[in-house]
Amino acid sequence: MKSLYKIVAVVGLSIMATSCFDKSKPNYQFFPNMYESVSYETYSEHEAFEGGKEGQIPAEGSIKRGFVPYEIPNTNEGYALAKETLKTPLDSISINPEKGKELFNIYCAICHGDKGDGKGTLVKREKFLGVPSYKDREITEGSIYHVVTYGLNSMGSHANQLSQEERWQVTDYVLKLKSEL
Repeated sequence: MKSLYKIVAVVGLSIMATSCFDKSKPNYQFFPNMYESVSYETYSEHEAFEGGKEGQIPAEGSIKRGFVPYEIPNTNEGYALAKETLKTPLDSISINPEKGKELFNIYCAICHGDKGDGKGTLVKREKFLGVPSYKDREITEGSIYHVVTYGLNSMGSHANQLSQEERWQVTDYVLKLKSEL
């Protein structure tokens, strides 16, 4: 009789243990913070963070995914170095002349002109003077990319408007314009 009680107890316990089993979600969560993180409102104040606010500055030296840092400095020596050594990372398949032309017309033609002759709309209206023609300049793909990245004289930087690949597309188109002048 004692063995019958033991069998009934084991069967009863196994039924209790398996009756709440659900294959779609786990019954027990160990370390639930790993599954259900604490959410914070953007830019809210909270004592868990340095400075008491949620929005933090990225760690020093961090770069966004897919970004390749441009290591040449914005100096005359850097310009000369870029002019001599910098080459496009784009291969012949990646270069898109139509995209380069489109970007040039949006960002550059207003000053440099559609043909790269230095006679854009703003030059004709005398808003900017002394914009050079590409024909008169000794330029290379490295020098063009460097100037588009950092700017030169009264031309500002276009690094915020154009991605690295787009700057190389514009560079290719500028060289095409120079060869046609």
